[in-house]
Amino acid sequence: MEEAIVSAIERISDLLIHEAVFLSGVREEVERLKDELQRMQSFLKDADRKQDQDERLRKRVAKIRDLAYDSEDVIDAFILKVAHQGGFQGIINIFTSICTKPFHLQKIGMKVKTILKKLEDISKNLPAYQISGEGEGSTSISMMQQRLRRTFSHVEEEDVISLESMTEDVLAQLMKQEDRLHVVSVVGMGGIGKTTLARKVYKHNVVKQHFDCFAWACISQKCMPREVVHGVLIKVSSPSKEERELIDKLTEDELIKKLFHVLEEKRYLIVLDDIWKIEDWEILKKAFPPGKKGSKILFTTRIKGVALHADPCNSPIEIPLLNVDEGWRLFKRKAFPENTTESHARSREFEMLGREMVIKCRGLPLAIVVLGGLLATKKSWAQWEKVQRNIHAHLNEVELQNQPYGAVNGILVLSYNDLPYNLKPCFLYLGRYPEDWEISKKELIRLWIAEGFISSSLESGGMSMEDVAENFLEELINRCLVQVCKSDYTGIGAKTCRIHDLLRDLCVDKAKKENFFGIIQPPIDENSAPSLDVTLTASMARRIAIHPRRYVCLKGDRPNLRSLLLFQNESLVELDISKYFSFKFLRVLKVVKRDILSDEEWNVSSEIGNLHHLRYLGLECVGKIILTRSIGKLKSLHTLRVHSYEIKISFNVLFKLERLRHICLYDDVNMCLGARDSLKNIETLKYITIEDLIENDAVLNFTNLRSLGIKFMRSKDVLLFLKALIRLHRLQSLSLVMKQFLIASYQDLEPLSQCHHLSKLCIEGKIQEDPHLKHHVLKFVPANIVKLILWNSELKQDPMVVLEKLPHLRILKLCTISYMGTKLICSANGFLQLDSLMIDRLIKLEEWEIEEGAMPHLRSLRLVRLLKLRMFPEGLSYLTSLQELKLKWMKRSLVQRIEVIDGRKGEDFSKVSHIPSIQIVDTEDD
Repeated sequence: MEEAIVSAIERISDLLIHEAVFLSGVREEVERLKDELQRMQSFLKDADRKQDQDERLRKRVAKIRDLAYDSEDVIDAFILKVAHQGGFQGIINIFTSICTKPFHLQKIGMKVKTILKKLEDISKNLPAYQISGEGEGSTSISMMQQRLRRTFSHVEEEDVISLESMTEDVLAQLMKQEDRLHVVSVVGMGGIGKTTLARKVYKHNVVKQHFDCFAWACISQKCMPREVVHGVLIKVSSPSKEERELIDKLTEDELIKKLFHVLEEKRYLIVLDDIWKIEDWEILKKAFPPGKKGSKILFTTRIKGVALHADPCNSPIEIPLLNVDEGWRLFKRKAFPENTTESHARSREFEMLGREMVIKCRGLPLAIVVLGGLLATKKSWAQWEKVQRNIHAHLNEVELQNQPYGAVNGILVLSYNDLPYNLKPCFLYLGRYPEDWEISKKELIRLWIAEGFISSSLESGGMSMEDVAENFLEELINRCLVQVCKSDYTGIGAKTCRIHDLLRDLCVDKAKKENFFGIIQPPIDENSAPSLDVTLTASMARRIAIHPRRYVCLKGDRPNLRSLLLFQNESLVELDISKYFSFKFLRVLKVVKRDILSDEEWNVSSEIGNLHHLRYLGLECVGKIILTRSIGKLKSLHTLRVHSYEIKISFNVLFKLERLRHICLYDDVNMCLGARDSLKNIETLKYITIEDLIENDAVLNFTNLRSLGIKFMRSKDVLLFLKALIRLHRLQSLSLVMKQFLIASYQDLEPLSQCHHLSKLCIEGKIQEDPHLKHHVLKFVPANIVKLILWNSELKQDPMVVLEKLPHLRILKLCTISYMGTKLICSANGFLQLDSLMIDRLIKLEEWEIEEGAMPHLRSLRLVRLLKLRMFPEGLSYLTSLQELKLKWMKRSLVQRIEVIDGRKGEDFSKVSHIPSIQIVDTEDD
């Protein structure tokens, strides 16, 4: 895998830059190794798409990968040697005491020469690093995949489940009368039914009556523009034999001009099925004029970015996964195809078992169809039970057959193979997470960087590695390989994501073949031993994730281990980090301890400081975590994330770590802000308490800070600190907490009004109102705020008066006594962008008025413990976009007014009858 080369090159570059003084006598060999690896990297990019079809090539790639890993080990061992001998001064002492080249330098030189020799031997068989031939059987699988993916407008399909609403959406867009050429796009992952939906619409009577001419073209991964344009031209012009012969002789440019001319005076519908690349559309679009009013292009694509590029004015139509009942109906069609009494009886008998397997398909129609086809050949309960035990293996082992869909795995592999080479390790990495895991975007991005998948060489034009990584994730989402679970506060990006189980299986399978990562997961078996002993060996993957279901004991040495993720519960894993030599090259360590209670301490071993290569350290427990000063030795640390009830750590030690970018401490930690050069690299810093703020604008050293959480102990620090923040133009998220009954005045907070770069703001603590002020106390809130949270503010003025005028506000949370008044008013035309509103424990609130036209886009409303609220507002009925209403700890008598009890609707049911989802939790007695 090419990521091994990238990682090795990064380490060598790092060595040449930061440790050059220690390379006397071997620098030339190290630079040669870097050059050779860079040339080999070019070869791997070329070979990347072909190795699945060529056994010779796959073996060579594996050899190159192993040599890259060897190179990385040599470099990391040398850097570790430097660190353990006291850095610069320690090495200088060795140099001055020995006249000849030090032994460890001789050793690194010999190892580098050995690796170079092996690379050169491979190079001789790959002239100029080009692939000399396709190899036996190299194209058979890919050609089969392309044939199976090729679609036709006339093919009838019965596997259409719950596409009625989607059909109406597509028809509505196709019927729009617009002067411009409108591209309608259907987007979704492979096998979800995009082509089925497009075909159903294409043959619809309304469509046939509306358009003058039609054409269907299958684009596929390898688009051939001339053939596509030629095929469309033949279909829309119906040429004679003589005209057809002339058309066949035209060049690509001539065909484009000819088609453009033919379509100019027609209202046409052209379906471009399975288009993959923006570049393909850029070529094809030259053939399509605006035509008569209402002409349309209908896309189907896995890649949302292609759809958005083709027509930025229209949102793509995204096909959802099937629910369980829809999936079961589709499954029954395939598993019980015979319309016989016996078949119906088996359907009822096997329903529970079948539904369990359908759930494993996670709503993907193609997976359900393949599973149904497999089980159609199984007639007994025992056979079905056997398939159920090994369902994923069966889905992955189905061979490609001459049928419209082929095997699920073949189509998923097609999507994977199309990924750019630098996205493949990022995608495979998702397989390390447990099944159905909701993955934090921030954590994932930081892990990608720590693993070396995001090269620092990609930083340019103001883009950080984090920005590059986020773009990579967005690309995976757009390709429908990753699903968004929760959107971030902007409503545009992802906050958390998930990978479909079948895609995760693909990741795990690929990772195993390429030795990319390994997963230790004891099977659930009552007859198994209470613990699982795992012996670490040199042949194991360099990245290991442990998903403990029962006790796991790690034994042996694995010094080449680079990454260790312990999910869920570290108490089930015996891991002695004090034996640091067994983990000396570790880059990523994430440990969760569930056995530490809130009144107990976790003293992290001081030996953790010897993990010199560590880039990501994540520690989590309920009790107190104590980190010693040895953490200051982790010179490569990029991210420190500690989640605990209480944390003890020395911040002065942390700020000596020049590469540290993210400090996430989920407890307040005391610190002094000194002027340190290392502060300029920090992007995330939370949560800290400032007791001794140095009045020399030290905060300005945080030039790259994007997210800050800070707790104040003294009122005089607030104004001074916030004034300095105005000059931190990259700061986007700010959390301010006033501790120990501290009160902030409007004057203290007024500098925030000049923080135009802020988009997320949280303020916890009392905000003092000045009766002499002529304006509202919240006037300081910056106009660009997208998410605002207020806690314990004790405002007496209605906050809605100011907040409803914020033009970009999407999320608003008024929490625990943030407002002490009795009435809230949401005015007409206020909160024009608000998507989510939470009102929590406003202990004096009695009345809430919502005027017609307020909050026109509100989708989520949550009300918590508003015990004095007399009535739900009449204006709830105006909120036609509202999708969910959540009520928690509200008065029982109030909740009953909107409920339907024994078929009888409450007095206020009409106010909420339009809301699809209403959740009521833990009502309170009056």
